[in-house]
Amino acid sequence: MKKIILTLALMFVSQSTIASECPDVLKFMKRKLNSQETVNLCEAYKDKAILFVNTASKCGFTPQFEGLESLYSQYKDKNFMVLGFPSNDFNQEYNDEGKTAELCELTYGVKFPMFETISVKGDDADPLYRLLAKKANTIPKWNFYKYLVDRELVHALDQRLGAAGRIGFKDDVGASPERRKEALSIVFYGDRQGG
Repeated sequence: MKKIILTLALMFVSQSTIASECPDVLKFMKRKLNSQETVNLCEAYKDKAILFVNTASKCGFTPQFEGLESLYSQYKDKNFMVLGFPSNDFNQEYNDEGKTAELCELTYGVKFPMFETISVKGDDADPLYRLLAKKANTIPKWNFYKYLVDRELVHALDQRLGAAGRIGFKDDVGASPERRKEALSIVFYGDRQGG
């Protein structure tokens, strides 16, 4: 079993900068999964570090929902979010958002925000994912590809990182204003499996 360890140091900007600016990657309105309700990503998440994940219901990596939910549950109150975007770009997602929502909620207990099914690569890529890919200099190569975004930086993390139950923070995120300028270190542990 081969372990992959990746540590990223992300610098937080000051509270006053956060309050006045919205990162480009959050200047989008997105519809919630299996709903007509939309979310202004900037208003909802501008003060958070975010893990964007393109998901799929019928993929060998689908059990990562468990680890992602665990990560979200543990750190959602410490300025960290997981945002899921189902995609059928790799032909492993339902064409029915109701089935996708059911799998997320009933099978994996997903509570982190899940959004409408979108394309994440190619000519039909959603503008959000085009921007993430441009800033990280790479497109999603498969399902459960991850982009870790702090207020200004975008890092791409491949789908093998973050297998279910093996994803977590190295250190406390530090939600207090005194610690906002300190580095946030995240360690992802994953196995080379699934697909």
